[in-house]
Amino acid sequence: MSSTKHTTDLGRMRSRFGILCSLPTAILLIIFIFIPTVNVFRMSVYKWSGYSDEQTFVGLSNFRKLFVDPNFIHAFQNTVLILVLVTSVTMPLAIIFAAVLTQNRIIGGSLIRFILYVPSVLSIVVVAAIFSAIYDQNNGLINGTLSFLHLNGLKLVWLGNQDIVIFSIAFAMLWQSCGYYMVMYMSSMAGIDPSLYEAAQLDGASKTRQLFSITIPLIWANIRTTLTFFIISSVNLSFVLVTALTNGGPDNASQVLLGYMYDQAYSNSSYGYGMAIGVVIFLFSFIMSLIVNRATKREVLQY
Repeated sequence: MSSTKHTTDLGRMRSRFGILCSLPTAILLIIFIFIPTVNVFRMSVYKWSGYSDEQTFVGLSNFRKLFVDPNFIHAFQNTVLILVLVTSVTMPLAIIFAAVLTQNRIIGGSLIRFILYVPSVLSIVVVAAIFSAIYDQNNGLINGTLSFLHLNGLKLVWLGNQDIVIFSIAFAMLWQSCGYYMVMYMSSMAGIDPSLYEAAQLDGASKTRQLFSITIPLIWANIRTTLTFFIISSVNLSFVLVTALTNGGPDNASQVLLGYMYDQAYSNSSYGYGMAIGVVIFLFSFIMSLIVNRATKREVLQY
């Protein structure tokens, strides 16, 4: 009886200790995440400049305004385009690089891994400075190389052309992100039993077939997690990179949702309208995460 009581008391002590340890984190989450998020939803139904004491309740008027605002629609389209472009290229490239560097003995493999990973640890401001130099119309690396090759007809104003500026930004995001996810996939691939590849090779399976039949199915859980994380982080990353490279220009051609929200809330003193855009961003990220998780859901394979 005393032994049972001792076990029960010990369980209670562990539970209390766990609660005490998690309490500071819970308090910080409530103060810096939960309360601000609730406040965003609350202010989205008010008209407020952000500086005066006057707050006017307008209901869903801010949201109705969004759907007839061409600048918001354009910023939304740019955000979706960046997500589609960068995700559809970054994830496959990261998987391919990880598979090649993990499953093959390549001369200088460690150096290649280092070179690919370095961009992911650079500050976004540094990345923006690098690509500002690369895209420079007169002395940039791209146009300079085209001039050297006597291909002057291919020279473009990479950050000043409304038709291609969003693609220039997407490439910078790809360069910055690919190495980080490559390393994550390499860590997953390193845990795959080499005998599986040996058996597949004896059966005549090519490297490509091994990638799709062994590697990708066995690291699928990691791919699902990174896809969700990448989509959410890309919404934030695109804002920082666009702000540093073009500040939404030329003529709002590269504006994204977070940038437009910031302009409305703080530059145009339309705080309530900006918070309505913030709500849309929150719901968009949440829905995209649900779609990705549902679309990529499959049975977990073990070996």
